[in-house]
Amino acid sequence: MVPIVGIPCAFQAPQDKQGRGASVVSQSYLRALEMAGGAPMPIPITSQEDTLRALYGRIDGLLLAGGVDIDPSHYGESPHPALGEVDERRDWVELALTRWALADGLPVLGICRGIQTLNVAAGGSLWQDIAAQVPDALRHPYYPNYPYNRLSHSARLEPDSRLAKILGDLELEVNSLHHQAARDVGKGLRVTARSPDGIIEGLESQDEAWVIGVQWHPEWLIDDDLRMRRLFEAFVAAGEAHRGGKKT
Repeated sequence: MVPIVGIPCAFQAPQDKQGRGASVVSQSYLRALEMAGGAPMPIPITSQEDTLRALYGRIDGLLLAGGVDIDPSHYGESPHPALGEVDERRDWVELALTRWALADGLPVLGICRGIQTLNVAAGGSLWQDIAAQVPDALRHPYYPNYPYNRLSHSARLEPDSRLAKILGDLELEVNSLHHQAARDVGKGLRVTARSPDGIIEGLESQDEAWVIGVQWHPEWLIDDDLRMRRLFEAFVAAGEAHRGGKKT
């Protein structure tokens, strides 16, 4: 049976006067998971815990996608003037799912906002705006007027990390579409990659659980870089192993 990977959706505002909005997920994530052998299952925006629990019980892995900013109240801060759009509904869904997954040892892959969600769910904090809060930082937000697969800076990986083992390299060029990043690292996580200015580009579990977060967008690089395909393949394989009660 193909591993089922849950992907929490973003909320899309109503497109006409009759609509109530929509739960959406980018096709780029679905494609990357399908190419890796997984079956993506979008998880809609909901306020019902019973609904969320029922959907969570059907997945073998959790992918946390990119998107808007996380409300800083979730890590005990007031909004910075440079904070972008937030969505409390999405925050609730993703933080609940991530905390359940971490408690259960369910494989997790966090991408861009997803690595930030992972860190906040584990009790960490974020830079609300890198340019405003980190002196001498590189430029990190290359959007919306740049190709999403534009390689913008390097990332240096920790040699003993699961991420380095999967990718097979200690340094790589990555795309960069974010203005926030992990700041104080959450409980049970370790830093596995940084950009040249010290910004965290990778996190993973300190124990054997398959939990990885990356600040770049590997789903936009799978046609250009086989290492990014391997990341999704390893994640899907971890979901399959988790369902079978094995470790990877």
